[in-house]
Amino acid sequence: MRYINFISIIVDEVFLIMNIKLLVPFFFFGIISVFAQTKISGHVLDEQNESVPYANVFFKGSTEGTITDENGKFYLESQNTWDTVVVSFLGYETLEIPLNKKVNYDLKFILKEGASQLKEVLIVTGKQSKKESENPAITILKKIWERKHKNGLRQFKQYEYDKYEKVEFDLNTIDSSLIKSKLFRGMEFVFEEVDTSRITGKTYLPIFINESSSKVYGDNILKKEKEDLKGNKNSGFSNNQVIIDFVDDLYSEFDIYDNYLKFFDKSFVSPLSKTGINTYNYVLSDSAFIDNKWCYNIIYYPRRKNELTFKGDFWVNDSTFAIKEINLQASKSANINWVKEIYIEQEFEVLNDSLFLIKRDYMLSDFALNKKEQSRGVYGKRTTLYDKYAFDIPKTEKFYNEEVYNYNEDAYNRDDAFWEANRLESLNDDEQGVYKMLDTLKTVKKFKRLYNLGSILASGYVEFPSINFDYGPIFSTFGFNEVEGLRLRTGGRTYFGPNDLWRLEGFLAYGFRDDKFKYGISGKWLVDKKNRFIISGGNRRDVEQIGASLTNSTDVLGRSLASSAVIGTGPNDKLTNINLTTLALEIEPAKNLIFRLSGSYRTLESASDTFSLDYFTDATQTTTESEIKQYETAFSISYFPKRKMTGFGVERRNANDGYASLFAQVTRGEKGFLNSDFDYTKLQFSYIQPWQVGGFGRLTTTFEAGKTIGEVPLGLLSVVPGNQSYFSIYNSFSQLDFYEFVTDTYTSLHLEHNFNGRFFSRIPFLRKYNLREIVGIRGVWGEVSQANRDLNASGLIYVAPTNKVYYEYSFGVGNIFKVFRIDFNFRGNYLDNPDARKFGVTGSFGFYF
Repeated sequence: MRYINFISIIVDEVFLIMNIKLLVPFFFFGIISVFAQTKISGHVLDEQNESVPYANVFFKGSTEGTITDENGKFYLESQNTWDTVVVSFLGYETLEIPLNKKVNYDLKFILKEGASQLKEVLIVTGKQSKKESENPAITILKKIWERKHKNGLRQFKQYEYDKYEKVEFDLNTIDSSLIKSKLFRGMEFVFEEVDTSRITGKTYLPIFINESSSKVYGDNILKKEKEDLKGNKNSGFSNNQVIIDFVDDLYSEFDIYDNYLKFFDKSFVSPLSKTGINTYNYVLSDSAFIDNKWCYNIIYYPRRKNELTFKGDFWVNDSTFAIKEINLQASKSANINWVKEIYIEQEFEVLNDSLFLIKRDYMLSDFALNKKEQSRGVYGKRTTLYDKYAFDIPKTEKFYNEEVYNYNEDAYNRDDAFWEANRLESLNDDEQGVYKMLDTLKTVKKFKRLYNLGSILASGYVEFPSINFDYGPIFSTFGFNEVEGLRLRTGGRTYFGPNDLWRLEGFLAYGFRDDKFKYGISGKWLVDKKNRFIISGGNRRDVEQIGASLTNSTDVLGRSLASSAVIGTGPNDKLTNINLTTLALEIEPAKNLIFRLSGSYRTLESASDTFSLDYFTDATQTTTESEIKQYETAFSISYFPKRKMTGFGVERRNANDGYASLFAQVTRGEKGFLNSDFDYTKLQFSYIQPWQVGGFGRLTTTFEAGKTIGEVPLGLLSVVPGNQSYFSIYNSFSQLDFYEFVTDTYTSLHLEHNFNGRFFSRIPFLRKYNLREIVGIRGVWGEVSQANRDLNASGLIYVAPTNKVYYEYSFGVGNIFKVFRIDFNFRGNYLDNPDARKFGVTGSFGFYF
């Protein structure tokens, strides 16, 4: 499951003006803009005063229209002036109503049954037949399935086209109380740009806009696609890759013909899916000429509530069975957080008798704390236009290979003439006003203060731009463990900008119980951008729980959560004093393929009187040593297929998730070098893969294996990661204590599946809570050689899950109050181990869609 701190991301750059209030209901309906020319809303009923859902409502003489929702209500607006609205539905007489004013709200339309059509009346509020013989819409749907691989760009070996994308974020539901609130005191001028949504009828204030123009190339034989960015422009925050990449991931591309459409890390069942018959009701509603092509109109709506589905309608050609127009509106009962509305429109252009290609794609999302009609939030709107299609122009495979460094600064500094030539759709009045408004807003002191506060919440650092220094991370200021007691930490980093080529970072900490200072300092330098050649190094003296991970972090300043657990299932006293010095070289010759060579020298010693790392130094087991001194050379390969990164400096951020992670490392310890104590070779491998299982949620799998060749003491062995905290920590074993299992050879597997409420949504008394079911199983096999046992002088009896695999399983409930998750963990075996915990409860919290 993807973790999205939605508030932090928005605050990070442009949305902070609303972020502080996003968690507090403060918007109400009010101001109505005068930009649009014709606006209507109302309710469509039949003669029995029953609502008529999915009826057609459009302006006479136009193609601008909508359909009523499941309650028979609608809202429709147009930039043009119209004097008549038409309401129709199969089996009823068509109704034409004159409009005496430009703005007409709360209209009431009564449809009468057509005398000659009584036998054709379709009741679309209930279950529809899945049989072709009883439902003509099913016949058409199956024709769409047969032809979907022959429609659109799939018909050609190669393709290319121009693409223009416009993304806008707006505060919605603006009223006079908000305008007069203390939050916007001194910034009232921003409300001059208030407008009204043509989809929802709510007032909104544009606060950010991003435009991009690009050229897209694709090859269906090679199954590769490349997009060359020609220009990018946004309101007030130029060159900000964090926002640009966040927007790209938030509104990722999709194909309406796919079985599942992924939005906000959720897989929605497409209305054109081959499983659609079991998910949707379909009704053949109408037929008409569109662009001189005879098309059928099919209405669809979900069979069940709380599932990830849409409602809407589509027009499909009667000969090619290609989609001409489609609109999708996510069900309000869909199990998705922080998103109240998702509305999508797609229009396809007819280039010849059999070729339908997408021309325009529009998507609106209403982000809010809840799904109540009066709730307030933020609109995210994306409009994508496509033009200048060309086909069967072959390119070499090398042409499609992704470059490691492809940042073109000129693309972010295009002049007005470029945008006039490359916009496929002109900006309207309020969109043009956003650029001017944001430029003015950045000069307001109050806005700057809000911006700085938002940056602190998002990054965890307090910025001091005058000296190019960030203080933090502030969330690591306090800690606690059995050895240090209360731990206070202060630190910071150099920061000239998000794309710094070099960075220094350090910290100083103090433990009140052990009365000792700890420190760490590290530096990184990006020598070559093209191949991302990085030199890094540093030194750290600290207290750490090294028994909490099989594959240890290569970050010299790394420290696990287990090192500072405030409360736990048992004493966290098996901690180690570590003094680590590292120098590393890193290169990325191909995108997402990273090679790293490092040399490190460390000393390890127990930090607690109740825990020992002692080992024998002679074969007679008469002499012991408490401190381990060891130099290691490590070479690792990391590969992250389909990963996207933000920025191009020495430090980057992930711009997406859902990609695989492969890691392999060989480590060599040299006895005698720099007075090192042991000679050994350690091999490690890990593979993490998330799988989107259609409408059944996400499965995450992790496989790890490792072997240490040579004789080493406890401090250098592989400890199966336990978890003595009450937090659910993936890749650890919740029912194991630290150092309960020790190995020199191991294999582990973790499986966790989040069904995203697939089953809870079908239980009536649970349905309204939008809970999500999570199941997991994890196991580990390992052994430790007799030679390594003979070295042990720590007093700890080495136990390894050799004869039978140790395993645990868990059942979890997620999305409790939208932010909490509880896991019930069960230990499968090794119940005779001392103090074995058979059952435990762990939890976590976070913002998830």
